[in-house]
Amino acid sequence: MPDLSTPQLVAVAILPLLFAITVHEVAHGWMAKKFGDPTAHRLGRLTLNPLKHIDPVGTILVPGLLLLLGGFVFGWAKPVPVTWENLRHPKRDMAIVAAAGPAANFLMALFWAVIARIGVQLGAQSWAGLPMQYMGMFGIEINAVFMILNLIPLPPLDGGRVAVGLLPGPWAWQLARIEPFGFFILLALLATGILGTIIGPPIHLVERLMALIVGLR
Repeated sequence: MPDLSTPQLVAVAILPLLFAITVHEVAHGWMAKKFGDPTAHRLGRLTLNPLKHIDPVGTILVPGLLLLLGGFVFGWAKPVPVTWENLRHPKRDMAIVAAAGPAANFLMALFWAVIARIGVQLGAQSWAGLPMQYMGMFGIEINAVFMILNLIPLPPLDGGRVAVGLLPGPWAWQLARIEPFGFFILLALLATGILGTIIGPPIHLVERLMALIVGLR
């Protein structure tokens, strides 16, 4: 969005960013409750109030810096707690709980695509048309990034937890052992540009899919 000033960019980005992170975490907690773990519900985390989920670094500092630097934007919220032992079928259910986050981002991308489409219909001359277009476009992008990034099979990302739930016992155990180092591996992939090479094409594919679904292209 090169024609937007920094304040304008922040204005159209803040809601999609907060909801992308918040809905992602609520989806984990909601699915865990469905499978027998009420931990997130008891702690008041099954709410769309962003203040309950904000991590000062992951929700504000990191996305804000990336937004200003012009790179692809990602971040994280305070993880919703899930008590493994409360799940009725822990290994299987944990994989589904993990997958709920990226699935929520897919639905959110579709929601923002509809917003962008409404903005197009209203037209640039409408006071709401252009802001809705920009907000919708950013919403598609940030949710596509969150979804694809979290599907990487690297613990503690959701894709890693899904893989741990699906793999046979010994392989799952070996993959789970990576979790303490997962964030540092992710940073190394980001710093070397490998991360962008891995997730760039599927992110663009999701963006094109959303545009096609709502008739933006």
